[in-house]
Amino acid sequence: MRMTIKKFTVCILAAAIALCCLGGCGGRKDGPYAGRTLYIYNTGEYTGEWVLDDFEYQTGCKVIQDEFESNEQMYIKVANGDMYDLLIPSDYMIERLRQEGLIQPLDKSRITCWDLLTDECLGLGYDPQNEYSVPYFWGTVGIAYDKDKVSEEDLEREGWNIFLDPKYKGDMYLYDSERDMFMVALKALGYSMNTKDEGELREAYDWLIRVVENQEPEIVTDEIIDAMAQGRKALGIVYSGDANYIQVENEGMGFYLPEEGTNLWCDAMVIPANAENVDLAYEYINFISQYDEALDNSLTVGYTSPNRDVVEDLTGQGGEYSGIKSYIPRADNPNDEVFEFDADTRRIMADLWAKVKIAASNAN
Repeated sequence: MRMTIKKFTVCILAAAIALCCLGGCGGRKDGPYAGRTLYIYNTGEYTGEWVLDDFEYQTGCKVIQDEFESNEQMYIKVANGDMYDLLIPSDYMIERLRQEGLIQPLDKSRITCWDLLTDECLGLGYDPQNEYSVPYFWGTVGIAYDKDKVSEEDLEREGWNIFLDPKYKGDMYLYDSERDMFMVALKALGYSMNTKDEGELREAYDWLIRVVENQEPEIVTDEIIDAMAQGRKALGIVYSGDANYIQVENEGMGFYLPEEGTNLWCDAMVIPANAENVDLAYEYINFISQYDEALDNSLTVGYTSPNRDVVEDLTGQGGEYSGIKSYIPRADNPNDEVFEFDADTRRIMADLWAKVKIAASNAN
């Protein structure tokens, strides 16, 4: 039987104290990888509280984890030849890295965690056979809403177009990401979020212009998390992992996925082509996918674990996310899509989104 969340917390604290006493909170000098260093490049605040210390102690190695603010920032460093042993980018960026030969195929015989992972986050379009990547976190993008201000009937009737409803003028947040906001607009119009049709992209731009000129939204980034948890606005575009936190903090908030579809995303672990410590990278992939480490990861960060037993425990009776629908990503809507990488389309979106933000600033 697996540990409850409370037992896990007590045990992990006790283990940490014991490790500090025995090994000085560092890698064991007699560990199998003593004297070696694992270099990881990951999003900021995206790792469990004890994961890196636990891995250092188990292996004897030292871990240096640099943090990036965006996939594009990560790409520039990797494309310029900076050396890392493990990257944790998003789906569309993994596709780009693969296309450009910047990551190496996995030796699947060295991955021992496949049977621990939920089927829904495997075999996605960016890496259909998981030849290059192992899932790290996954989720969706949806609407966080104040249950006292917004009815689910409105959400079901209007879907993404609720952001055009004058009832909510001045009471909404958009997320400052061209990729996510064009997804919203394209889905509201009934198009694929992976369209390359410039006419459809222009229609999506016009939809966004209507929102910012008529609805007076605030365009924000991560500040939306605490703002929605405090109920400052009626509506906001959020990632499902942030919705988990918002709902834990405020039971009056809900999360809705429009039937027109959304982005089913996955951030995953890949090994760069120029990695120098490949053995350690495989060790870390297998290590962080195990139950205890995956649980620490998910409890600390709040995003959905690919480990099926962690999901079962966190969403079961007494679990941290019991009753919170956003923790389990929707995987049965045919309108949901995974982002595909296309450089020309991304460039068009970036240019048009810059114009949307100018229009928003002029409107306000």
